[in-house]
Amino acid sequence: MRKKLIAVVMSTLLMAGALAGCGGTKQEATNEIKIGGNFELTGGVANYGKQAVNGIQLAIKQANASGGVLGKQIKLVLADNKSESAEATNAITKLITQDKVIAMFGPATSSNTIATVQVSQDHKIPLITPTGTSEKITVDNGKTRPYAFRSCFIDPLQGTIMANFASNTLKVKTAVIYIDSSSDYSKGLSQAFETVFTQNGGSVIGKEAFLQKDQDFKATLTKIKAMNPDVVFLPAYYEEVGKIVKQAREMGMNMPFLGADGWDDAKVVEIAGAAPLNNTFFCSHFSSQDKDPNVVKFIEAYKQEYNQEPGVFSALGYDAGLFLIDAIKRANSTDPEKIREALEQTKNLQLSTGLMTIDANHNPIKSAVVLEMKDGKQTFKEKVTPNL
Repeated sequence: MRKKLIAVVMSTLLMAGALAGCGGTKQEATNEIKIGGNFELTGGVANYGKQAVNGIQLAIKQANASGGVLGKQIKLVLADNKSESAEATNAITKLITQDKVIAMFGPATSSNTIATVQVSQDHKIPLITPTGTSEKITVDNGKTRPYAFRSCFIDPLQGTIMANFASNTLKVKTAVIYIDSSSDYSKGLSQAFETVFTQNGGSVIGKEAFLQKDQDFKATLTKIKAMNPDVVFLPAYYEEVGKIVKQAREMGMNMPFLGADGWDDAKVVEIAGAAPLNNTFFCSHFSSQDKDPNVVKFIEAYKQEYNQEPGVFSALGYDAGLFLIDAIKRANSTDPEKIREALEQTKNLQLSTGLMTIDANHNPIKSAVVLEMKDGKQTFKEKVTPNL
């Protein structure tokens, strides 16, 4: 009898301990909101991913320091997609199925984001790309993808802005378009630029292409030089942009080169050199020279956190963080479907890059800037507010 009594007591204690353990695990889970981050942390465009993550982490840190969201702390679970589309698909699958995140940030580039959106749709998990600008991310065959969002403007807007800048500000008449044929981002920008530049009375006298990770561009640049365009539109990412502009200047090609937000990284100066980048212009989302109080406040907070000035990808990452945090608060829930609905209803939300309203295609209505490179430094040229 004594042995049975001891056995019962031990069994009861073990069960109590097990229940206490379960209770602890459950409590930890309920005090945490897990958000996924699928970014280019290594590979060809790693600088984009790292900057975006810095911005997101700052927004999350500020929210957590202010008591969290819905009384819970946000935890960012990161996965490195190595700047490759296949890896991006693997990363989002892991974050959703194994890490059980309720929403997703990233990837940074359009091609990698396009590779992941179907996974987010299939699992009904909201996805926000801070910097993927291709129309295909949020719209598929004319229909809005219900779970895909972004905190940056889209390629057609950038292409339109740069075409108008070429026609109205630079007053050029002929252009050659030089694209990265492996990039949806580059293709989308080139289409918009050609359409608007032609409508403005300009003429696209040539189109050439390269592949990401190419090193020697001189053969194609020789062909472009022979065409003698007034301007070259180069919608690509900083690594190839730096090499192309450097080689073009070495060949005596002194005409203006135009680009978009893929240029917006300090590494482009390291690669090309300061002088070759003179007489180049690109469209972007943010300028550190903007004196808007919200911009100034963000820059100060970022400098305090990272001891450096933020780039555009950091600003857009920060905006993506604010965008999702605001939606979770308004949804008053961690249910992905309610968060999706709140994201869709976002209107006049104050971000570091200005006010943002989400349109019917889940794209932001927001301002853009044109920057000029002068002796290795970005110089604010003009600000454009779209009428969408």
